[in-house]
Amino acid sequence: MPEPPGSAGPAADPTAPTPEWLPPGEGVLPAQLLEEALARGVVDAPADDPVPAANVQPASVDLRLGDRAVRLRCSFLPGDHEVLAKLEDYALDELDLRGRGAVLERGRPYLVALKERLALPARLHGRANPKSSTGRIDVFTRVITDGGRRFDEIAPGYHGGLYLEIVPLSFPIRVREDLSLNQLRLVAGRARLDDEALLALHRSQPLLLREGRAVPAEELLVADGLFLGLDLQGDPAGKVGYCARDSAPLLDLGTDQAVDPDLFFEPVRREKGDRIVLSPNRFYLLLSREAVCVPPGLAAEMTAYDPTSGELRSHYAGFFDPGFGWDPARGPVGSRAALEVRAHDVPFVVEDGQPVCKLTFERLLAEPRALYGSAVGSSYQGQRETLGKWFTGAHRPLGG
Repeated sequence: MPEPPGSAGPAADPTAPTPEWLPPGEGVLPAQLLEEALARGVVDAPADDPVPAANVQPASVDLRLGDRAVRLRCSFLPGDHEVLAKLEDYALDELDLRGRGAVLERGRPYLVALKERLALPARLHGRANPKSSTGRIDVFTRVITDGGRRFDEIAPGYHGGLYLEIVPLSFPIRVREDLSLNQLRLVAGRARLDDEALLALHRSQPLLLREGRAVPAEELLVADGLFLGLDLQGDPAGKVGYCARDSAPLLDLGTDQAVDPDLFFEPVRREKGDRIVLSPNRFYLLLSREAVCVPPGLAAEMTAYDPTSGELRSHYAGFFDPGFGWDPARGPVGSRAALEVRAHDVPFVVEDGQPVCKLTFERLLAEPRALYGSAVGSSYQGQRETLGKWFTGAHRPLGG
């Protein structure tokens, strides 16, 4: 069935009753409606361990690790089964995440039951994504649900638990109970703007900026979202980003002290011609050439790069909350996006401005009460560096 213009995503059940707390229409739930969902048990947690208020972001909820992790021999999807029933076939051993937590080894999948559970009405579906800070340390996460056939997608009306697969890819990490590595977004119906709507909005309210000015509409690359290119001009010394070091030490994600980045990353500098050659299967942190602006009333999501466009993958998806790159007093100012990039199989050259990922934009179901920024503990507004919060000190213990 074709989707209506200006939207995308699962359709709401037209026969389903609308909960009295949920406004009519289609869109992503902002913070005040997420708080309602928490209060009504739609997003539930143990009575003696409720979701902290700080975990409610402008258009998402930070989810928390439970008290144990299971080391897996392989990743899996449950299909028609419950997760715990399938887990019996793939579990190797169990780790205690209480207290100091446990070390997760590189390249090994682990599964953790999250503290939050869902009791979604039929109008709502969910999507999960790693938090930006999680992607920047090359930790791969994705949510699975009972009866789920796709990662990170939660069916309309789902009632049940949430389980997080965690795979550290570059560094061994220490995690513990209550740490937030991923986020949940709840959506009513089809919320995504189509390309025609995106272009029309950009002409009146810029979504991408370059050197402080709106990118001309005719220069935008649009295909079910807006493409972002790489900045490979870098700083005056030619530094364009970072590459993960081999054989790095343990990274404790529960620390409240800034970590020395030189132990984990080495700088990457451009070649003549504003290009770099990506070594196979190494993890790179780079910046977008364009600055992103997510105005109030919208949310955005970074989607993975199309692998048919080359031997390269922008590895992680991620949520952009309303207000990212937006100043309440001045309007659209833009903030560049951190890009996590990996080449596969062979060395691959990338050049300044080359598209590597795209952003999709969605309407909010209601005007947001809060916007992305320092007032809600955001770490990356106006960023000029790609390193995550553990290496800058811009974080709180166990926070997101």
